[in-house]
Amino acid sequence: MTMIGRYRTAVFGLLMTTACGSSDAIDAGTEVGRIDRPPTPESEFTPVELEATIDRLIAVLNESTIEESTIEPMQMVVLLKNLDTFFEPIATGASRAMGELDVTGNVLGPTDQSGDSTTSQDIQNQQIEQAVAGGAEGIGVSPYGDVNAAAVDDAVANGVHVVTLDTDVATSKRSLYVGLLNTQAGATAGKTLLAMLPPPPGTVVIHGTIAEDWVDGYARTQGALQEIEAAGYTPLVSQAAFFADEAYDVDAMKGQIEAADPPVVGMVGLFNISYRCVMGADAAGIPDVPIVAFDFDPRTVAYMREGRIKATHTQRQYYEGYLVPYILYSIKTIGLDATREVLAPLMDGDSRVDIGLDVVPSGKLDAYNTFLDEIGAVQ
Repeated sequence: MTMIGRYRTAVFGLLMTTACGSSDAIDAGTEVGRIDRPPTPESEFTPVELEATIDRLIAVLNESTIEESTIEPMQMVVLLKNLDTFFEPIATGASRAMGELDVTGNVLGPTDQSGDSTTSQDIQNQQIEQAVAGGAEGIGVSPYGDVNAAAVDDAVANGVHVVTLDTDVATSKRSLYVGLLNTQAGATAGKTLLAMLPPPPGTVVIHGTIAEDWVDGYARTQGALQEIEAAGYTPLVSQAAFFADEAYDVDAMKGQIEAADPPVVGMVGLFNISYRCVMGADAAGIPDVPIVAFDFDPRTVAYMREGRIKATHTQRQYYEGYLVPYILYSIKTIGLDATREVLAPLMDGDSRVDIGLDVVPSGKLDAYNTFLDEIGAVQ
């Protein structure tokens, strides 16, 4: 079997066998059942506004179904780029929400990433088509970008509401996007680092991207760059090399650090490989420079425990996955406009739901891990 064959089997095998929520479709005219959401453990990391908004949405949905006396069947699917690593907490959240809603649904994605990106994109488009053909009334999807726009639009044309998560397809007819707002996230990371720096002048290395065709990565980089520049420092973007040898990335940072004028006084990494900032600083002979990171890679966590990375910024993947089934259910039950109204505290414009960002100082790693463990979203 070829690599592409293995990948295809993993994806479509899951479509047939992975079920979350109710295992049987709800019959039309079923007596009303109240959505009963277990309380979320309290922690300094509990997203208070996000939690309050979810509770308000559930209250509105419960009131609506009581008024209608009956509920209609609901079938949905959440399509992810992967079911492991970064996407595992998203899958956990989506599965839990489907169970609480008692809907018929699946969380689908490959368990390995064999095959090239084009194959992955094609498979996801096929998944969207198959979900529509199979009777899904709502689709949550973590798309690859505009390459998925036509499939999303076709689903909408067939009466299926589509909500994007993690990555958006703003050019499509999707109903809402749920996830991180990258410009604001980059600015937050910049502010975290600024609090640790000596007064300017000084150069700040941003381990980000200058590639404008990667919309999310570029927006995050620009957010950090603008924040740092406004504070009087000289921003210097070091292009994150995801697909090159790690040593290549580190060597590039080393060269930039050594050539920087004024000297480098801080570093901020904006992606899951931002632990490489520590390696770049060591290679350039500035091991004590303040560094903040992004995401929760095990190597980032290890450097935090050593005191080398002062803080990281984590995306609330669990909540990203958890919100999507509730939003799809809400759109079907009370309509898109009413759903937007309830979600207003989280809305940026009329189509983006901001789940926010966790800032985790190195001294609070254990507290953060405890919170993730309590909500079942260990990363």
